[in-house]
Amino acid sequence: MAAGDAVQVRPARGLLRPLVSGATLVAVLALLFGLPWWTLTVAARWPTPVVAAGTAVFVVAVVAFPVLMYLGHGRRRLDPAARAGDTLLGLVWILFVWALLGNVARLPLAVAGVADPVRSRAVAVGAAVVSVVLAVWGYAEAMRVPRVRRVDVTVDRLGAGLDGVRVVLLTDTHYGPIDRARWSARTIEVVNGLAPDIVCHTGDIADGTVDQRRAQAAPLGTVQARLARVYVTGNHEYYGQAQGWVDHMRALGWEPLHNRHLVVERGGARLVVAGVDDVTAASSGVAGHRADHAAALAGADPGLPVLLLAHQPKQIGDAVAAGVDLQLSGHTHGGQMWPFHYLVRLDQPVVQGLSRHGRTQLYTSRGTGFWGPPFRIFAPSEITLLTLRTG
Repeated sequence: MAAGDAVQVRPARGLLRPLVSGATLVAVLALLFGLPWWTLTVAARWPTPVVAAGTAVFVVAVVAFPVLMYLGHGRRRLDPAARAGDTLLGLVWILFVWALLGNVARLPLAVAGVADPVRSRAVAVGAAVVSVVLAVWGYAEAMRVPRVRRVDVTVDRLGAGLDGVRVVLLTDTHYGPIDRARWSARTIEVVNGLAPDIVCHTGDIADGTVDQRRAQAAPLGTVQARLARVYVTGNHEYYGQAQGWVDHMRALGWEPLHNRHLVVERGGARLVVAGVDDVTAASSGVAGHRADHAAALAGADPGLPVLLLAHQPKQIGDAVAAGVDLQLSGHTHGGQMWPFHYLVRLDQPVVQGLSRHGRTQLYTSRGTGFWGPPFRIFAPSEITLLTLRTG
């Protein structure tokens, strides 16, 4: 009897999981689209034709969104659908945030004596205007060539011969559904203009396979560096073709630091440049891929300073344990669209910038490109120039 009961429970649980997932998705979409709809149309008490037209727009959007995301990011991977779905996601996020803040503003407006429907219409118009302005500005910020962010980093164990060595960090280029081949070429022109000694790419090169994004990634092959061009995988490589990107970067003349290191030398001083796979590699199913700090530093002189490439800031704990001097990471995008950085902070120890973790320092880039929605709001992209200084 007990065995029979167990047999009956398993399929019930199997059915429950997709139902819960589906209900969660519906709830999220209802909140994400529902709050802006209510704020901009119903609560504002516009004339009936205006409310009807606004409602129709939101209904079309909420129905189209999952379809576009499925076609764009599911098995078919249709770039036009992905572009439309990602853009819609960004726009509704902006509207949601400012509709929420607008509703918070209702209280001081009420205290100030502003009565409805003027109060609600002021909130609706204010949220809409701010959203439009931020969407236009955020799109321009996402599509522009990143600004150069210059940071001096003191590395106590760095030899005098390497004082002033110039390290350029690229990360999260996310070549994807929007063709940014020209953007890529102009970005690399900026990199080469910095006369770097070492150029690093800490992963998330692209969303898609090498064949899909070959043209956008091609300018990476023209990067110039006196000492080394090095690369590690990010989590997005494991959504597509991780080993394919490792092989392609090698073909472009880069050194994939697949849990390994190399040593660069200048003026009689040496620096270990190491790299590890992304933290998600172990669960990706890609044979031979996992973050392995011991393997990355195997055979390295323990007296030399270590520069480590690791895609995610939360890999800093293993870097500290391994005695790394400086870890370079990306992944966070600096939040990309305010106030998303608060959610990023729940998963990562640092959102952006230089931080210290015991003897080990960590630099987290806001990213060179963008993921998904083509917007950057209060989180500008960057090409990072790190100048290493002796202690």
